[in-house]
Amino acid sequence: MTGGENTPLLVGRRVYHELCPGCRQERKVQANHRLPYLDFLYIWTTCLYAALPIQSLFPYLYFMIRDLKIAKQEQDIGFYAGFVGASFFLTRTISSVPWGMFADKYGRKPCIVISILSVIVFNTLFGLSTTYWMAIVTRGLLGLLCGILGPIKAYASEICRKEHQALGISFVTSSRAIALVVGPAIGGFLSQPAKKYPSLFSEESIFGRFHYFLPCFVISLLAAGACVACIWLPETLHMHHDDIVEAIDALEAQDAASGSEETARESGSGRMAHTRNLLKNWQLMSAITLYCIFSLHDTAYVE
Repeated sequence: MTGGENTPLLVGRRVYHELCPGCRQERKVQANHRLPYLDFLYIWTTCLYAALPIQSLFPYLYFMIRDLKIAKQEQDIGFYAGFVGASFFLTRTISSVPWGMFADKYGRKPCIVISILSVIVFNTLFGLSTTYWMAIVTRGLLGLLCGILGPIKAYASEICRKEHQALGISFVTSSRAIALVVGPAIGGFLSQPAKKYPSLFSEESIFGRFHYFLPCFVISLLAAGACVACIWLPETLHMHHDDIVEAIDALEAQDAASGSEETARESGSGRMAHTRNLLKNWQLMSAITLYCIFSLHDTAYVE
């Protein structure tokens, strides 16, 4: 039944709020049994363009470090190139958990938009790097502010019904896999355009003065298109604090985990208890460990 503007709608055991974007999206998902093809397309496109900068620099990184003249000897170029390649992943490791907390508090959509904007700004600045430290800082800031990976997986599972969640996350994984192929291809074909395509780019143009700006610029343009596509992304986070919902969630949490009250008292706040329970979830930690080992092998081989 519907009352005033803020009156919640009770469907079964679930309370829906008219002004809450998460409730609106959840009601839409439950009412539609078909696959949300359009939402999946937006997610696939956004994740694809956000992942393009991850490995796009590897085909020309050696030559970029050589041109920056930071290495005194040729055999030292790989040493300095490793720091530039690692800066992105180091800062992303540091910022991944805070970005997940940000997405849980302020919404998935703001996190996704900020991540895309960071790709547009810092990936462009990386292509305009004139010093070694500028290259490291811009790549580091790109990894620090591009916290899209975790929230967009949560987002993909929230815009569809439970039976379609695996497919939604598969779209995220497939888009990243394609980006790890297309990104290096863009970097390899478009770097040093004045030398490769002298009929199209002159040495006096910005692409002739900055040999590695064109691939970064193209990726930033694609990311700008993804940023526009974010306009049609609905927010899925519940923006309300309802006593009934909290009570139901608390009862479900007590049923799922034995002794949750004692754990909460011993650990202090509920958030801290939740974090410690995550760290003690050996299935989760095993999956994270396996993913880390695979990512280490994959990135080391590619670089």
